[in-house]
Amino acid sequence: MFYLIQSIMCFQRGLVCLLAVLVCLVVNVHAQRVKQYQLTSPDGKTSAVFYVGQSLQWSVTFHGQQLIKQGEISMLLQTGERLGKQPVVVSAREERINQHIPSPFYKKAQVADDCRQLILTLKGNYGIICRAYNEGVAYRFFTKRKDSLVVMSETAAFDFAADFQTYTPFVISSRSNQYEHSYETPYSHIPLSAVSTDSLIYLPMMIALRDGAKAVITEADVEEYPGMYLRKQQAGTALTTEFPPYPLSEKQGGYNMTQARIVSQADYIARTAGTRSFPWRVIVCSREDKELLNSDMVFKLAAPSRISDISWIKPGKVAWDWWNDWNISQVNFRAGINTETYKYYIDFAAAHHLEYIMLDEGWAEKGDIMKIVPQINLQAIIDYGKQKNVGVWLWGGMYPTNAVMDEAFARYAGMGIKGFKIDFINRDDQKMMRFYYRAAQKAAQHHLLLDFHGACKPTGLMRTYPNVLNYEGVYGLEMAKFPTKVDFPQHAVSIPFIRMVAGAMDYTPGAMRNSTRKDFYSSISTPMSQGTRCHQMAMYVVFEAPLNMLSDNPASYEKERDCTAFIAGVPTVFDETVAVAGKAGAYAAIARRKGDTWYVGALGSWEPQDMTISLSFLQPGNYRARVFSDGVNADRMAADYKKEETMVTPATQYQIHLAPGGGWVATFTQQ
Repeated sequence: MFYLIQSIMCFQRGLVCLLAVLVCLVVNVHAQRVKQYQLTSPDGKTSAVFYVGQSLQWSVTFHGQQLIKQGEISMLLQTGERLGKQPVVVSAREERINQHIPSPFYKKAQVADDCRQLILTLKGNYGIICRAYNEGVAYRFFTKRKDSLVVMSETAAFDFAADFQTYTPFVISSRSNQYEHSYETPYSHIPLSAVSTDSLIYLPMMIALRDGAKAVITEADVEEYPGMYLRKQQAGTALTTEFPPYPLSEKQGGYNMTQARIVSQADYIARTAGTRSFPWRVIVCSREDKELLNSDMVFKLAAPSRISDISWIKPGKVAWDWWNDWNISQVNFRAGINTETYKYYIDFAAAHHLEYIMLDEGWAEKGDIMKIVPQINLQAIIDYGKQKNVGVWLWGGMYPTNAVMDEAFARYAGMGIKGFKIDFINRDDQKMMRFYYRAAQKAAQHHLLLDFHGACKPTGLMRTYPNVLNYEGVYGLEMAKFPTKVDFPQHAVSIPFIRMVAGAMDYTPGAMRNSTRKDFYSSISTPMSQGTRCHQMAMYVVFEAPLNMLSDNPASYEKERDCTAFIAGVPTVFDETVAVAGKAGAYAAIARRKGDTWYVGALGSWEPQDMTISLSFLQPGNYRARVFSDGVNADRMAADYKKEETMVTPATQYQIHLAPGGGWVATFTQQ
């Protein structure tokens, strides 16, 4: 019996060893079957690795620290085929892109596009394209199929390497369809582990990495495809993508019948061409926060301009009526939505060399932009503007504009209208993203400019159709009219590092009624801002906006001639941009050049800030400086400011103090 037991034990030990060997063989075989393709940025500090095995996966590293752990990327088609499952590499080609892109309506005259690109072609007529820039990575699917495709879902796993802090914009919607919302949520500063699985996140979103590094997740070139959202699927630190379904039927509704409200939707997210490139999935990275203030990745990844003649496109500033509630004073007519009031706005715009005025909501009948209200003689307003060299823009709700787009664009362009502000879009499903491109293309045919208000974040359309001058997709100053608990100064020093990474934003600054934190209250007819006068002035430099509003009423601006002259004189597009200083949620400082003049702006939160502004970005020479800074009493009376003029050189350094909710602005003109 002893020998029998010993024999059995030997057999068991042998079996265990054999199983261990087999497991090792299986693991080794699997490891050998997973191929890795690494793409590294030109400076060698940023890299993406694609793993081709049982599935297609990716990981991202930035300056030695892992950002994204190995996670799945795939696309599920209606046929049941999953692109990225059991992938087989047909070819892998790496190349260098190094070019300069002209950008006449941007924050710089040209954009340096320098990256390495990897094209992985996979069996089944599809593949991925990846680009590695010094400042981040991006990838996109492409397909080469004869027939059209129906996409059920797309997966991009953002499996973060640690429980990083985030600046997260959550979807807040009172509607049954959570994908109908305003894209106007202040950021929640929370760790990844605190993000609820019930919460839907729209983009851009910021991740705070170790050692002060940051990463912003967004997307680019979203054409004929829905916008991307993120959701946490389970406890931990991983986020994955989610997309709004395709709308099957809609009805007119919402605020003043301006919106296309979804009635029914499909079980798929997109029906699209079989041969195409899909949107870029983008991670913009920075070692220091200030680098995000001058990011160009979305612009670089966008499709090139489709407008050959751009001579008619004219960025500029707008005297805006809605925020100030048409509340002009010391005039001999009843102010409001009428011809006399808009002629007054034109006189103001002409006196301060503003390019445009805006007729916001109310100039047309509710729900029908083809019916002008009797109080408005639109042709008389347009003709008066021509005499004064001031163009006229019209506001239109999304649904009424879309319903008669061809007719409306032709009619109003024929009358001499320069552009449309289209509002209450509030969706980014495939059908609505199609609307953005269609509106841009149709407007260009009639030499009309566009401002997409009530819109999602920009994804590069402003490069593809440069007649699109601005997007909202931000919690802007207009919300100060209504009861709010939002900390506007803290928000103002967060959005340049997050939302502005995606592109220009229609924040609508320019309040001449300024308040301290304790004195602020909301008002519909006499609204005010949180923070100092210089805080508002600095927004015209810090915030990117080729079309920018003067939001307060002309009567208020006329009483503040020095401040008005400054903000009216700041260009809206530039030849060069330099990120001077910044810390998300605390302060931001940017310098921008137009011709021989530099414009510098600094914004602060409610916490007072002391900082140094170096003028080393100036070319050699002498410069005349005109500086506006928070007054010594700005912490008690927010409108207090100090103005001074002096001569400076590139060696000059300014020691500046930002009051609570403060700001600082200056111009430097070479002599």
